[in-house]
Amino acid sequence: MDVNYELYKVFYYVGKTLSFSEASKELYISQSAVSQAIKTLEKKLGQTLFIRSTKRVTLTKEGEILYKHIESAVNLIERGENQIFESKNLNGGQLRIGASDTICRYFLVPYLNEFHKKYPKIHIKVTNGTSLKCVDYLDSNQVDLIIINSPNTKLSAVSHTEDIKEFKDVFICNKESFDLSNKVLTLEQLLDYPILMLDKNSTTSEFLHTLFLQHSLDLVPDVELSSNDLLIDLAKIGLGIAFVPDYCVNESEENVIIIKTNETLPSRKLVAAYNSQAPLTEAARYFIDLLK
Repeated sequence: MDVNYELYKVFYYVGKTLSFSEASKELYISQSAVSQAIKTLEKKLGQTLFIRSTKRVTLTKEGEILYKHIESAVNLIERGENQIFESKNLNGGQLRIGASDTICRYFLVPYLNEFHKKYPKIHIKVTNGTSLKCVDYLDSNQVDLIIINSPNTKLSAVSHTEDIKEFKDVFICNKESFDLSNKVLTLEQLLDYPILMLDKNSTTSEFLHTLFLQHSLDLVPDVELSSNDLLIDLAKIGLGIAFVPDYCVNESEENVIIIKTNETLPSRKLVAAYNSQAPLTEAARYFIDLLK
């Protein structure tokens, strides 16, 4: 179908901002030009792409389908442009990383610092999301690579993964609130205490629920949150037993202990993942090597 790319570009910005006026500002064209471009595209495709209202617009079902593909295409084009402008000596360009808040704070910060000091002209963009959500960022080409937890149910859709770090998950608590310093608990015994853990939209939650099911135990947490930092804070004040990665825990902190368990918990991995649909940038390749 003969559709001018500029029409798709206008569609992308209207879909992104859900506003004809905001799209016109982004594109430096008049609002009437934006409106005319959308009408032309809708006529060529034979589909209504937006539902108009007085102030804002919303995508139709057909518009949502098209936007998903156009968003991916625009990101690929921008990525190609960045790679063209990026020199082989890493004297420019961009590094786009997807990772969770926990991985960023407790693992990536020193590596980002080292990378920035060595290549200060490279713009670093970090997009936060759960390890599951980060796969979606990679799929839509919003990032060059992702640093995520493995196992991950969505990783099968990613063409390349490289192991970065092996870690264990641990149960922690306030030793004054729970007299568990010298005890070894079974997973079943842990259920007698309030369990604090990440919500179901996380690989850590999937991992823990699967672990308990393997021992024929039904895990019903007392608190589910989206932040390991909050889980640690709640454990510190004695609200319960938190389940977190070991690299988040500082045992030297007052009153925080790691609970010994009778069952050996399987280790997990941090992995760097990227797709082969677009070549890995020089900056992304160096950063992965730095992590390893």
